[in-house]
Amino acid sequence: MSWKGLTHFLAYGLGAGLVPFAPGTVGSLLGVALFRAMASLRAVYYSAITLAMGVAGVFICGQTARDLVLRDPGSIVWDEIVGYLVAMFRLPSDWRWISGGFVLYRLFDIWKPYPMSLIEDGLEIGVAIMADDIVAGIYAGALLHLLHWRMRS
Repeated sequence: MSWKGLTHFLAYGLGAGLVPFAPGTVGSLLGVALFRAMASLRAVYYSAITLAMGVAGVFICGQTARDLVLRDPGSIVWDEIVGYLVAMFRLPSDWRWISGGFVLYRLFDIWKPYPMSLIEDGLEIGVAIMADDIVAGIYAGALLHLLHWRMRS
């Protein structure tokens, strides 16, 4: 496999983004699987892996979008995977939190409430592709952490 082929394969979420229906949702499900694999890691390792994936995503997604001559192709789902990992940082790994995180993350990613809707403007293509999904993850994660805190008090 060539370097370009590997880059595209990763950007497509190991092929998940190539499904003909709801590729972002399918890519986010890959994020769920990765979260399950990473849930027992110490926060510092979870953060380091998520950060590395985010930084790599700027290149991976940007290069793939440039090769496709598209601004933010729906088939690129690496950003959804990273966004979901951001949303789930330091949250319980039982099915209620995983599914709640999935639903909230997808809602914020699709809805793009203000000021999230302005984030992509003027950014380099790879940064723009990653940024809105990371912010969707931050929004979903903040709401989930608030709910988690409220349930514990």
